[in-house]
Amino acid sequence: MKKSMIIALAGNPNSGKTTIFNELTGMRQHVGNYPGVTVEKRSGELDHKDYHIEIIDLPGIYSLTAFSEEEIVSREFILESSPDVVINIIDSSNLERNLYLTVQLLELGVPMVLDFNMADVAKKRGMKVDKKLLSELLGMPIVETIGPRGDGIDELLDAAIGVVQRKDKKRIEISYGDEIENELEKIISALSRDFDMEKGTGSRWFAVKLLEQDSEVEKRLRGIDEKKFQNLKEAVTNSINHINNIMRDSTEVLIADSRYGFIKGALHEAHEEADTDNTDITEKIDSILTNRFLGIPIFALILWLMFQFVFTIGKYPMDWIGIGFEKLSILLNSVISHQLLRSLVVDGIIGGVGGVIVFTPNIALLFFSIALLEDSGYMARAAFVMDRVMHRVGLHGKSFIPLIIGFGCTVPAYMGSRILENKKDRLITMHINTFCSCGARLPVYILLAGTFFPAIAGNIIFSIYLIGIIFAIIMAKVLRATRFKGEMEPFVMELPSYRIPTMKGILIHTWERVWMYVKKAGTIILAISILMWIMFTFPIISESEYSEDYILQMDELQRSHEAGDITEESFLSEISIIEGKMEAEKLEFAVAGRAGKFIEPVFRPLGFDWKMVVASISGMAAKEVIVSSFGTLFSMGEADETSEGLQEKIKANYHPLVGYNFMLFTLLYFPCLASMAVFRKEAGTKEMLFQMAYTIALAWAVAFIVYQIGRLFI
Repeated sequence: MKKSMIIALAGNPNSGKTTIFNELTGMRQHVGNYPGVTVEKRSGELDHKDYHIEIIDLPGIYSLTAFSEEEIVSREFILESSPDVVINIIDSSNLERNLYLTVQLLELGVPMVLDFNMADVAKKRGMKVDKKLLSELLGMPIVETIGPRGDGIDELLDAAIGVVQRKDKKRIEISYGDEIENELEKIISALSRDFDMEKGTGSRWFAVKLLEQDSEVEKRLRGIDEKKFQNLKEAVTNSINHINNIMRDSTEVLIADSRYGFIKGALHEAHEEADTDNTDITEKIDSILTNRFLGIPIFALILWLMFQFVFTIGKYPMDWIGIGFEKLSILLNSVISHQLLRSLVVDGIIGGVGGVIVFTPNIALLFFSIALLEDSGYMARAAFVMDRVMHRVGLHGKSFIPLIIGFGCTVPAYMGSRILENKKDRLITMHINTFCSCGARLPVYILLAGTFFPAIAGNIIFSIYLIGIIFAIIMAKVLRATRFKGEMEPFVMELPSYRIPTMKGILIHTWERVWMYVKKAGTIILAISILMWIMFTFPIISESEYSEDYILQMDELQRSHEAGDITEESFLSEISIIEGKMEAEKLEFAVAGRAGKFIEPVFRPLGFDWKMVVASISGMAAKEVIVSSFGTLFSMGEADETSEGLQEKIKANYHPLVGYNFMLFTLLYFPCLASMAVFRKEAGTKEMLFQMAYTIALAWAVAFIVYQIGRLFI
């Protein structure tokens, strides 16, 4: 029987950690969230020699402070779960910066292996490391790997097993200077006396964190004993004041300097930088791609090419999937004899799930493109290029990426907001993403702009997109000044070296995201589709309850057809119109229709009648459903955004002001319930409810103002 072992992977962003994780676990991966937070949890399994190993991929972080959710999650996992060994993956071409996290992990006293990843890049740059000496200085084994090629993976696992099996573990302590060390001893003694901590690595780490005024550590100790913590806090404050009075810099700065001093000393002994004046290839490429004048046009071109690729190539599999669902519906229509069950399966389940699955090729190609840009190192440049523009609305350059994705589909846009390390930035970006008109809204715009403004339909649709961008900017500023107020936290835009992405890595990233989209969005859409079907179907109107005129008209048409007075084509067309009217009456009788009439007074100040209310309610499930709902409500049967008959009906019932106002309302309230399910997963129930409430309120307020002012000029 194999022994069990848990390995945690830790490292800076862009250190190649994810590539190593993919090489270790392949497709045997699981993705979820850590309890209580939105940080993604990735794990995988493998067998190596006598061990069954679980690999935990910790979030990419620069340090173990309490600065971000990711740092807290990584630190808490190591403290609480006590993995058998931590593999610290570093970019061996940038040792000084990467080793800062290594030193903090050393302070935790965890068993560790150091992975010098990207060894080929370091070698090309002429860097030389005495690994044996550096290993002695750091007290841990060092293994070189080349992630994209899988070189060194077995040696890495062997080293991890060796650390677990070795009993005599060498402990390295960093000296912080006499003044700080004296105060640390006082705090360690207090921790030992009042909190039963043994003197050693654990208590020393807590003492250092208290001197750094780490809020999470303070919270942890306060939870054990509030009174004893207050006494300890007073002693820590005295120590900090003592250090600050004697030394020129603050305690936190002095501790950080000591860590970097330890790193520089170790590298001075064991590391030799290349003596070359050759300009790095990354710098040569960046001189063009991040150029002050060329950067934005190049980024715009890359985005245009990406969306051309997504929608041009994706059109074919979308058509195939659409034809497949169409044939499945025809088959089930012929097989299922029970009318109600047939309607549930075909209209409710197949129609709802098919509406999501049909977009999967586009989603897959979009995520494939994003993974390609991310793994190559260009996505960081795109964020850098847009950083100056985004700062003006209170966000960072990275926010621009999910906002752009939002013009395609809001579901992956919300998921894409994970690239933002700071929680406030992530939530603001998600809350304003709704104003980036997703593809599902476009059929609504085409229908109404083509109906009321056929000569300038393109300009009208462009104005809606532009208004969405303006509201995104306004709400970003409002949210930054209210719910997420405070100065923006410092943000360093790291530009990693360019790399040739591996197909394995890109496919794994794409598969993870697509599967999450299908699983989460698909299941919620299924539930919503069944619910909407129930609302549009029940209570069922009996044949005797239909208007007598419809029955008489049907009988008259049947007699005329049998007598040969009308052609087969005219007969079928007239029957279709009557059936459409009966369907509209059925809808008015159902829960959805009754709900629409009940809510109508709330929306009448916007110029909307009960039919528009019902269409908007159906749009909560999926915005593109609004068009087919209008078709049903106006007795047109099946209709799309280009249906001339539907356009004539709408034009006859509403003023152009109402049509434009409805487009505004559709733009401003939340995209769909499937996206809200993803929003909840990413940000929590509270933020999801806020998103739904404030966008509906904003949509109502804007539509009210536009309609009431517009009426003055009609």
